Amino acid sequence: MRTTVDLDDDVAAAVEQLRKDRGLGVSAALNELARAGLAHGAVPKPRFVQQTSSGGARLDLTNVADVLDLLDGSTAG
Repeated sequence: MRTTVDLDDDVAAAVEQLRKDRGLGVSAALNELARAGLAHGAVPKPRFVQQTSSGGARLDLTNVADVLDLLDGSTAG
């Protein structure tokens, strides 16, 4: 596949260094670096989504002061 990409300076330097070290072309060097990254788990992991539940509360927990009074055994009045 032929495409145009913009490489960050550090990535371009790594491609150029690999090219010089191994006598590769730009495409071959870039493919090798990309495969090495994939082998090391460089692919972003799926986004974590927190699962929530009601917790099974049988009290109205919207007023914290009332709940604390209930738990302390006091009566509000």
